Amino acid sequence: MSQQRTGGPGNTPGSPDFPDLPEATVARLPEYLRALHALAEAGHDTASSEALAAAAGVNSAKLRKDLSHLGSNGTRGVGYNVDRLIRQIEHVLGLTVLRAVALVGIGNLGHALAGYAGFANRGFHIAALFDADQELVGRLINGLTVRHISDLAATVVEEKIAIGVIATPAHAAQAVADILVTSGVTSILNFAPCVLSVPEGVDVRKVDVAVELQILSFHEHRKAAALTGAVTL
Repeated sequence: MSQQRTGGPGNTPGSPDFPDLPEATVARLPEYLRALHALAEAGHDTASSEALAAAAGVNSAKLRKDLSHLGSNGTRGVGYNVDRLIRQIEHVLGLTVLRAVALVGIGNLGHALAGYAGFANRGFHIAALFDADQELVGRLINGLTVRHISDLAATVVEEKIAIGVIATPAHAAQAVADILVTSGVTSILNFAPCVLSVPEGVDVRKVDVAVELQILSFHEHRKAAALTGAVTL
C-alpha cells in the first residue's frame, strides 16, 4: 500500500493526544496493534519488546523507538502491558469510534470487500455500497443493498461517511473521488490502478496489487541473479 498524498494539518501535531509521529511509524502501528490483539487473545497480559517485535515482523529496536514516540517505554524486566498498549495505539489511530465507510464499485474486488467481516474488528463499518451498473443496483450483499452512484452524495451525509473506498475501474475512479470530496469525505482508499487528483486536505491511500507483485518480481530477479552470478541492470 502506498500513500498518494497527505492533506491538511488536521489535529495539532506534537500534542499528547496527537503526537507528531514519523510517517513510517504510523504505517507500522497497525501491525503492532494486530500483534497485540493476537497476544491478548492468547492470554498474554504483558509482552517483551522482542516478543512483540517478532509477532509484528520488525526488529525490537525499531519497535521500541516507534512506541517511545507514543510515550510508551515499557517496564524493565516486564515489558509492555498488552491491554494498555492496545488502548494507546487505538486512541492514536482514531479507532476508539466505529468509522463509517462507503464502498464504491461492486465488481469482483468490491464484492469481496463488501463481504469481508473483519473490518468491524478493526474499527470500521461498511455503511453503504454503490455502483453505476443498474444490474448490480438493488442486490443484497452482506446485509446491505447496493445503491446507485447517483445516491452517493446524499448517503455520505445521511450515514456520516468518514472514509470512501474506490474499487471501480480506473476510468471511473476520478469522478467517484470528486463526488466523495464534494460530499465532505476527506479520506479515500483507492484500489483503482490510477493516481487521483484531490484537493489539499484530502488523504489518499493507494492499493495496487500489481505494483506489489512487480516489486516482489524485482526481488526474485535479484535473488536469481545472485545465485547464477549474472549481472543485472
